[in-house]
Amino acid sequence: MKLVFYKEKNFGDRLNLWLWDQLIPDVIDNDETTAFVGLGTLLNDNLPNKTRKAYRKVIFSTGVGYGSGLPKLDESYKIYCVRGLLSAQALGLPTKLAVTDGAVLVRRLLNINNRKVERFAYMPHYEMAGEGWRAVCEDLGFGYIDPRWSTEKILSLINQTEVLLTEAMHGAIVADALRIPWVPIVTNPTILAFKWQDWCSSIGLEYRPVQMKRLHHPSNKVDILSPVRLARDWSRQKQAALQLSYIAKNSRPLLSSDILIEQLTIELEEKLQQLKKDIKSGISGSQISCPVASNIPFLPDLAQ
Repeated sequence: MKLVFYKEKNFGDRLNLWLWDQLIPDVIDNDETTAFVGLGTLLNDNLPNKTRKAYRKVIFSTGVGYGSGLPKLDESYKIYCVRGLLSAQALGLPTKLAVTDGAVLVRRLLNINNRKVERFAYMPHYEMAGEGWRAVCEDLGFGYIDPRWSTEKILSLINQTEVLLTEAMHGAIVADALRIPWVPIVTNPTILAFKWQDWCSSIGLEYRPVQMKRLHHPSNKVDILSPVRLARDWSRQKQAALQLSYIAKNSRPLLSSDILIEQLTIELEEKLQQLKKDIKSGISGSQISCPVASNIPFLPDLAQ
């Protein structure tokens, strides 16, 4: 069964490799005739091309979004669960298949660290990460978590943080799973609100991100204008530091209930056990039990 995920240097995508290798180590291989689609916003019209060699497509906690439309579900799809209610609604699936994002299963693989190192840490979106935000966090005395770092390092840093300020959704998902309050932030209008709303619908919270001005990173170019750019970069970082400090002091962090997050974790475990049983008996198109949705119109707000 071939693992299908967005191959970008980004925590949420690369978490697939770390997570499934521990949870289903004997299942994932290079057999492209069966695709395993796990963490990520991959349920769109690009998925058929990503899984074109697969006769069977296993969907486990994946979300709808991006692309220009929805995949046409047929007998080749075996859907165990999707990220949230909005994904289920978009695909015409029963609400019982709307569980939550599979990254919640880190709860079963990591011990919660009660000895925190950082009062606050900031995790930007991977496209916004860089030297500028690192310098801002250092100036504030905040932890900085770059979503392009190794999965193990990021998990450790999140686990030792008291409150996570984050633009990276899987930073928030892991923080919530580890019982760490989090504050959603947006610095760029390209951030897909739909996927956040979808996940938040599964944990009983409303997605209301704090808006913050985008930080452009320092230039490494050296020429006659270097002093001007240096002053400009310093000013930008000071403004960003003021914004981030204000958010940390004045925003109310979010956290799902202990009871609900445990219920969702158990539900995901049950779905995973069912997957393992199905693999032993042989997953085939004829075994698909989920409703098949076809000719579903694309939802325009998915790209917002």
